[in-house]
Amino acid sequence: VRQKPVIEEKTVVKEEPVVPVPTDTTSVVEKTDTVVAVSPETSKPFYMALKTNMLYDVLAVPNIGVEFYLGKNWSISGNWMYGWWKNDRRHRYWRVYGGEVGLRKYFGQRASDKPLTGHHVGVYGQLLTYDFEFGGRGYMGGRPGGTLWDKAHYGVGFEYGYSLPVARRLNLDFSLGLGYCLLYTSDAADDLIGVD
Repeated sequence: VRQKPVIEEKTVVKEEPVVPVPTDTTSVVEKTDTVVAVSPETSKPFYMALKTNMLYDVLAVPNIGVEFYLGKNWSISGNWMYGWWKNDRRHRYWRVYGGEVGLRKYFGQRASDKPLTGHHVGVYGQLLTYDFEFGGRGYMGGRPGGTLWDKAHYGVGFEYGYSLPVARRLNLDFSLGLGYCLLYTSDAADDLIGVD
């Protein structure tokens, strides 16, 4: 006589392994049979733009700027330009230097999709000086001699613009500013700029 094998039925409950996590970064909430890990709010990504003004580049005035995203579609920026070209024998000067700081608020659909893109309005302040001469007569910003602070033009204004994304990490920023500039300009004859 052959005996039939006895098959026992057992209920197997598969449990998910719980990986221990330090309590200062996550908290664990237990429900009847489920374990859910709740993580704290993650930090926001860092956005920054490295910029140049192409109109200054065309005029042979090297410049560089940075813009930092502050959150909630606000940004702060700073720009610097410095071109100091001269040819003393021909009395030709092309010298300009200065900088600008600005605060912008981005708005519109593009701004909500990606920081530092879309329409923007802002305020800016600037400080600059120059010395242009083309063969004996020219124009100088500020008073002859002294430091940048003695020679500088000071300006403040409002701007409107649009930052158009043209590639994943490349934008073209078009801006139009309207403001006030306190300046002192000399009609630079040879003796004013120290040229023989």
